[in-house]
Amino acid sequence: MTADAAPGSDSTISVASAAGAASAVVGVSAAVGASAVAGPSAAVGASGARGALGASAGLRERKKAKTRAAIREAAMLLFTEHGYAATTVEQIAEAAEVSPSTFFRYFPTKEDVVLTDDYDPLIVEAIRSQPAGMPVIEAVLVGMRQVFEHLTPEEWESENRRQRLFRTVPELTARQLQQTVSALDMLSAVIAERLGVPPEDEGARSLAGMVVGVALTFLPPGRPGGFTAHDFDRVKQALIGLRQHLDRL
Repeated sequence: MTADAAPGSDSTISVASAAGAASAVVGVSAAVGASAVAGPSAAVGASGARGALGASAGLRERKKAKTRAAIREAAMLLFTEHGYAATTVEQIAEAAEVSPSTFFRYFPTKEDVVLTDDYDPLIVEAIRSQPAGMPVIEAVLVGMRQVFEHLTPEEWESENRRQRLFRTVPELTARQLQQTVSALDMLSAVIAERLGVPPEDEGARSLAGMVVGVALTFLPPGRPGGFTAHDFDRVKQALIGLRQHLDRL
């Protein structure tokens, strides 16, 4: 049995698309115009159509997410059983009950099954959703905490397996730096947004780099058991201490 649902714009998950995914409002102004011209019944019909479209889109997204998760889980199991190098895309596709072409629509390469971080876009959106008056570092840490506190034990185990592969597979280790730079780009963009400065602002990027550096120091990838609230408090205190040291320069 093969599930060949196309993934749409999975490859463009970033700061901009995370915000877009949170809002599925279709044609509001058009509905208002229809109400003024054709009366209440037309507006109700337009509302019902939008609801049907929204439900259909939601179902498609759930199917895509389910297929994506199945591909990744099958790949991780095969990597554990046979080794990363010995596992082929065809084997992963067969185990996930999808065609090889479907695999490549979700993941451009075998490496991307491991490299793609599904949590970075969630963290960016959680940061964006914090109250406007919250200091930017606080918003970053609260957003991170909200995402990680909701991970299940199974999700933690999957993430730990992913991080172990980074440490043991040379070709993945070489590309991990590229992934870190991409995460820095996303974090820098949402920090700039909260500060009200252009995305390319050097101050926002420096701040993002500082947060990433401190977070990697106290929340190293692949640590067993996940993160606790105390871990994020340590990161916050480390950032405060770093600011104090910088003030002395």
